[in-house]
Amino acid sequence: MIDAHHHIWLQKDLPWLLGPEQPRIFGPYAAIKRDYLIDEFLADLEGTGIEKSVYVQANWAPNWFEDEVAWVQSVADEAGWPHGIVGFADFTVDDVRPQLDRLKKYPLMRGIRQQLHWHENPLYRFASHPGLPADPLVRKNIAYLADYGWSFDLQVFASQMEDAAGLAESCPDVPFILMHAGMLEDTSPEGIKVWRKGMRRLATCPNVFTKLSAFGTFIHRNDPDFIAFMIKQSLDLFGAERCMFGSNFPIEKLWTTYADLFAAFRQGAKGLSKSKQQAIFHDTAERIYRL
Repeated sequence: MIDAHHHIWLQKDLPWLLGPEQPRIFGPYAAIKRDYLIDEFLADLEGTGIEKSVYVQANWAPNWFEDEVAWVQSVADEAGWPHGIVGFADFTVDDVRPQLDRLKKYPLMRGIRQQLHWHENPLYRFASHPGLPADPLVRKNIAYLADYGWSFDLQVFASQMEDAAGLAESCPDVPFILMHAGMLEDTSPEGIKVWRKGMRRLATCPNVFTKLSAFGTFIHRNDPDFIAFMIKQSLDLFGAERCMFGSNFPIEKLWTTYADLFAAFRQGAKGLSKSKQQAIFHDTAERIYRL
């Protein structure tokens, strides 16, 4: 089993975890305003059968982008975990390659995430404006990832998915991993309809994969029925060979344990064939992140 998305962090290095608690997309987070290191992560997943994991950047200060990767690599060198690293780079600069060159010496580097998601609700907003996936400069810079053999972890809302599909089409040699199955935040019938339309558009791009993760983000609970719904919807559009499990720990630790979260995912996928379950919980992540 592979966890394709988790974070470990040092609180002192994360400005968004410091100072007075500010409203966050996932609600009150005092319980995780502390160091979350590899020993605790390994204790959290004990007994689940998870055998490999991918670290995804946790928004250190942008000028510390290399420090973050260097630290995680040092953790892996000592502990044997994680098995892949998704770092950060700023694709809005004139030429991102000097940043990528600084990261390529770290053996576990597998990809980059810069969060492009923007929402009308300011609490859900991260990017400076909604149009980054369509920005020609951003597209040119992301295309350079092909030269490094790296993927791009794509984080957008439904309203941005048409532009995101255009981004993926403009970089056909770059694998794109859609974060959190498109971040379905509006579960009304109309909201699901809009999300499905965007997901269907992204699924037409053969280089787009989707990560089944962070399904508690907007509902602030571990909901097995919702997880089952999201698994079914994602598989209907992308197929199991383009879907992968991710825990998004320790964020989900705000409302559940790793064991209960993983059990809910296993329950949600139990009606699938063994080969499809193998793809979701192992093969897709192993192949795309080269684990």
